[in-house]
Amino acid sequence: MPELPEVETVKRALEARLPGHEFVRIETFVPALRYRLEPLHDAALLHDTIISVRRRARYLIIELAGCRALVLHLGMTGTVRIVPAETPRLKHEHVVFYLENGDTFRFDDPRRFGFIQPCRLEAPGAEPALLAGLGPEPLSTAFTPEYLAKAFAGRRTRVKTALMDNAIVVGIGNIYANESLFLSGINPLTPAGRITLEQCRLLVDNVRDTLQRAITAGGTTISDFKGVDGSEGKFVQQLHIYGKDGEPCPHCGTPIRRVVIGGRGSFYCSKCQKADRE
Repeated sequence: MPELPEVETVKRALEARLPGHEFVRIETFVPALRYRLEPLHDAALLHDTIISVRRRARYLIIELAGCRALVLHLGMTGTVRIVPAETPRLKHEHVVFYLENGDTFRFDDPRRFGFIQPCRLEAPGAEPALLAGLGPEPLSTAFTPEYLAKAFAGRRTRVKTALMDNAIVVGIGNIYANESLFLSGINPLTPAGRITLEQCRLLVDNVRDTLQRAITAGGTTISDFKGVDGSEGKFVQQLHIYGKDGEPCPHCGTPIRRVVIGGRGSFYCSKCQKADRE
């Protein structure tokens, strides 16, 4: 599933192409993705200037003039592209937005776990109501070691699960949680409530550094993710531990272990990432 760096990569590409234009027609080719698509046939979405494309957590927000917006989530296999209207439609391009300049903005989603939902905003630039309850952005000034230590305090859940909780901090999915915990020397099985403030300092620094490097590399492509231009994310070449079960730890040579935490494959080095209790 695309995580924060992948969605940020898509956002930056769309930000360079969509603002200043408008939708003149919207076609859907299936009844529903995660949610039904009839709301996209609202004529109020047409002929209003696109004023911005922004990201919140793993969601894209395409804001139109008049305090309307589209909230888009890529799901597990969603990709988007901008191509001329005459370009043949691909099998799983289930939604096509026609722009006044002759281009189309298309949403491709083979597994249909993504969604596009229109909404009203309370004011220009406001956060859509359906995104209420999300934690701070990990690259924002609100994500501090003190904040994280307070959020973890008293929690018995595994630290990796807590780090992936969008109510605590948004956008840190499985890949980047594994990588950040490894670089911080924290075992993913450790209860979150046992993480010290000093460990939180390491974790905040490594989360930010890992995400920034991944954004620079265009995200991580393990199976399905592609950028707007069709390119794959290159951060897979920089992964230290994710997906490397049985391979030697890049720091000490100990075989990397794989365990399942919260239904997700988790990778760690038993020597570099010791825990009080496993």
